[in-house]
Amino acid sequence: MEYRGSQFYDREEQFARYTARRGSAENANDTLEEPIIWEMSGDVKDFSILDVGCGDARFGWKLLQAGAKHYTGLEGSQNMYGLAVRTLQEVPSQSKVIHTTIEDWTQAQNPKEASSYDLVVSRLVLHYIEDLESIFNQIYEVMKPGGRFIFSVEHPVITSTLQPTGLRTDWVVDQYFVPGYRTQDWMGGPVMKFHRTVEDYFQAGRSAGFQVVNLRESKPVRERFIHQETYERRQRIPLFLFMELRKPAT
Repeated sequence: MEYRGSQFYDREEQFARYTARRGSAENANDTLEEPIIWEMSGDVKDFSILDVGCGDARFGWKLLQAGAKHYTGLEGSQNMYGLAVRTLQEVPSQSKVIHTTIEDWTQAQNPKEASSYDLVVSRLVLHYIEDLESIFNQIYEVMKPGGRFIFSVEHPVITSTLQPTGLRTDWVVDQYFVPGYRTQDWMGGPVMKFHRTVEDYFQAGRSAGFQVVNLRESKPVRERFIHQETYERRQRIPLFLFMELRKPAT
């Protein structure tokens, strides 16, 4: 059976493998992805922040420690939701975690959320989603004028490459301009990720009304790695794509 997004993390074997990998030294999230998200986010003091697909909400805790006023996380996986609630249990007045898939949140169209957030973040989630346009439109609605939306996804050269098990030594990009779900073997189980191009992400943001103000890739920085070998391997291909979108101030 193939799984999408939050379904994958509710399989106990895969969830255990994921949490073990996140705790390992030189994991890609900590060495490549999160540092760039912080660089793009900048000063978050007094911000109201929405995290679309918050996982265990450790990033939410860090945002609050950095001065954010309030943090709301959306999470579809029951396992991840449980972790997120425990992560934020000491700051209940400044945080909230909602157990919902992104698709269900988009369909709810809660008018109380309109123009609520200074910053919306989404980390390594949107490549599971087929209807990206609806999600971008909903995020646009809940953001304050002048607010920013920062997201990371698996880089399209990765989602266009079928991944075998084990340590990857080469990549064959194929059917790059053909969007759609592709099944990958990841952490011992099949998972479906929706492939789209860099241009597709760019145009989805523009179509929702955003200004695209920044684009990054996961270029490694030597100081973040313990081993030279790992650093050199990370220079071979971009794992992640990042975009910063802004809602016009008027």
